[in-house]
Amino acid sequence: MKITKYGHCCLLIEEKNIKILTDPGSFTTEQNSLKNIDVVLITHEHQDHFHIDSVKNILENNKDVKIVTTKSVGKLLDKENIKYELVENKQHIKIKNIIIEGFGVKHAQMHSSIPISDNTGYFIENKLFYPGDALTNPGKHVEILAWPVAGPWLKIGEALDYAIELKPKICFPVHDGIYAKEMRGFSGMMTKNILEPKGIKFVQMNDGDTKEF
Repeated sequence: MKITKYGHCCLLIEEKNIKILTDPGSFTTEQNSLKNIDVVLITHEHQDHFHIDSVKNILENNKDVKIVTTKSVGKLLDKENIKYELVENKQHIKIKNIIIEGFGVKHAQMHSSIPISDNTGYFIENKLFYPGDALTNPGKHVEILAWPVAGPWLKIGEALDYAIELKPKICFPVHDGIYAKEMRGFSGMMTKNILEPKGIKFVQMNDGDTKEF
């Protein structure tokens, strides 16, 4: 599996003969010019994960791309007459013999005064789990975890406990666009003493990096 991180939660995942893009949000623009994308996965409607202008650019460059998402995002796509397929909690879809499963229902709480939006994480080909903005346990072995490390809904201790709970073979950071660039390695420093002794390998991925897993 080859993964390119465009920033924050926007990933290009290449597995076998398929290219999957996650959460084209407003924190990044590089995804807008990509071509040969087969699938776009959108976990929820927050702007750092779902930017409608970015989605329109991707559709312009990829006429046959399939958008997979939740009902709440689907309502926004309906207003733009954009087609999509629903894959939510405990549902799945097979595209070009690649299985994509949905896990999770709600976004993690930010504050009691803020309504909680829907959120579904996606498990790709029984290898990579990208949870979106929630600490969802899919109830199955995770080989590679796209590991959320920062945000208004998350502190680093909770992120570490989540990784320990899932115990993936490998994790790499996402949802780190809130950090200043010079702070993006902070989560990696923490893993040396906490996660790696538990058998979890941390791979630092900065914006623009491509790694083979």
